[in-house]
Amino acid sequence: MSTFTDHRPTVRSWFHQQSSTACHCVIDPVTRHCAVIDSVLDFDYAAGRTSTEFADGIMAFIEAEGLKLDWLLETHAHADHLSAAPYLKKRFGARIGIGEHIKDVQKVFGEVFHDDTIPRDGRPFDHLFADGEEFAVGQLKVRVMHTPGHTPACVTYLAGDCAFVGDTLFMPDYGTARCDFPGGDAHTLYHSVQRLYGLPPQTKLHMCHDYMPGGRAAKWVCTVQEQRDGNVQLNAATSEHDFVAFRKQRDAKLSMPALIMPSVQVNVRAGDMPPPESNGISYLKVPINAL
Repeated sequence: MSTFTDHRPTVRSWFHQQSSTACHCVIDPVTRHCAVIDSVLDFDYAAGRTSTEFADGIMAFIEAEGLKLDWLLETHAHADHLSAAPYLKKRFGARIGIGEHIKDVQKVFGEVFHDDTIPRDGRPFDHLFADGEEFAVGQLKVRVMHTPGHTPACVTYLAGDCAFVGDTLFMPDYGTARCDFPGGDAHTLYHSVQRLYGLPPQTKLHMCHDYMPGGRAAKWVCTVQEQRDGNVQLNAATSEHDFVAFRKQRDAKLSMPALIMPSVQVNVRAGDMPPPESNGISYLKVPINAL
């Protein structure tokens, strides 16, 4: 018999100002086991230097609360920050998981960067989740929902009354993810959002980013009903045709994220840096006129 339960998780979140990223720790209140979703490694692109101040704050919380970290979960291969999953794994021994379609993303960017050291088979992630797959954080049941469109590998993690949606949606006053990265598709994103809108209305959606429109304070949690009623780009009344037309027009005007080149090369490797060269230093490539 399964030991999974549907009780509500406790959620602790942190906001990384530099990348506008919300990182979440999902805690089973019964067993005190937890998972960290979308961790961030600090990165000074101009200096080519990483640091761990943000991740150290997460680590300190886990240790102070006496939690057992089971999983380091990625909603997708991020283009705006580097993952701190390997750093946290080294300390706690947790497994790194992502959606199984990361293999498609690895293939695309392996070619973009002309880099045979980028795996094409899902390595070095410890587990690749299929749509509908269930797993446990302690005794807390977590279900995986494939929600592509922003990237082919995007997934949402459902736990109790919470859904961790990655970049698929932003807060209602900001809208939805862009769809112009390799493998992205606005039609696909529309249908992924409809799956999310089919969840119970009071389900709490936890975002991966907030860009604070109008200068308001950062927010990263709302309900399905609030999105259906008020998302400025895709609400319950928005047709697929209108959304796709809007998304294509808007995406054509967007600049690439400042950290897309280093982030993707690292994140398709589950947060690992490229193999060091003969001098012991890792290097990141910048393909010219490739995107």
